Amino acid sequence: MKNLLRLLRFTVLSILVVIALGGALFGYFIYSPDPEMPPLSGTLTKASIEVGGLKRTYRTYIPKGLPKSAPLVVVMHGSGQNGAQIRLETGYGFERLADSHGFAVVYPNAYTFDWNDCSKVGDFSVDGVGVDDVGFLNLLVDKLIAEVGVDRNRVFATGVSAGGFMSIRLAPEASTRFRAVAAVSANVPSPENFKCTPMGQGASVMIMNGTKDPLVPFDGGESSLFGLFFKGGNVRSARESGQYFADHNHIVTPPTRIQSTAVIGVGVEQLSWRETSAVEVELVTIHGGGHGLPQPYWRRPRLLGPSPMAPNGPEIIWAFFERQRPLGN
Repeated sequence: MKNLLRLLRFTVLSILVVIALGGALFGYFIYSPDPEMPPLSGTLTKASIEVGGLKRTYRTYIPKGLPKSAPLVVVMHGSGQNGAQIRLETGYGFERLADSHGFAVVYPNAYTFDWNDCSKVGDFSVDGVGVDDVGFLNLLVDKLIAEVGVDRNRVFATGVSAGGFMSIRLAPEASTRFRAVAAVSANVPSPENFKCTPMGQGASVMIMNGTKDPLVPFDGGESSLFGLFFKGGNVRSARESGQYFADHNHIVTPPTRIQSTAVIGVGVEQLSWRETSAVEVELVTIHGGGHGLPQPYWRRPRLLGPSPMAPNGPEIIWAFFERQRPLGN
């Protein structure tokens, strides 16, 4: 009986130690408190639209007094997330900018674990049929043009991780709807992993990646976490990804370094592919940065690598979007 009690106590203590250790590891590597909600002028609404027989959902943020023909920014979440989570993980950064610069924001939700991007590897099918995310986003933009009155010539898209990969798909396949895109923590899939069909001249493109990203290798290779989770196949390097879009947009001039600065100890380097055309490509390198959008309002989980609180990623992205002019103007 005594041996049984000792075994029982040992088992209980062992379980408690495992729980405590698991909690400590979760708290250190994964948990990150939500950012403080800022004072915002506008209204956040939930809505849905049916595309291809599927009910697709989204959230829209409209600043108070938004004028007609204002720009629209589509912000896409990462794998297994939703629009509510990307609002938090960007520190409400795009809504803060929407209030001060006068544009609308929409957070669409993927239907499956991943967005159906240009990678062949991923979870983006229902009953064996790939989800038409390009069609969904195109129809969503058309709906907001009709309902909100946003400017069809100033529609932009950005996303982080899987949302960044989806932004990459929109650039060559939906440039008639999206004037520019900004892909964060995402690279162009390698040729053997690339399934998209580019059409004509694409949109202007910004790529913003950290050099110490543990999921999407800055220098190219397999996109995954520890080779076990969030597998997305092989990707090109960040520099090769920028060159891919420069070639697609017929920019033959080599890139120029337009800025290389240190922000609170973080090195930020910007390369630009640009000629006389209104279409441009820019690579923003966050030296020492991990996986995710750098911004001052929310610290990313340590599991995703270093989380610098600078530069302000949403501000850099909006500055890129804001300078884009309608093609032909």
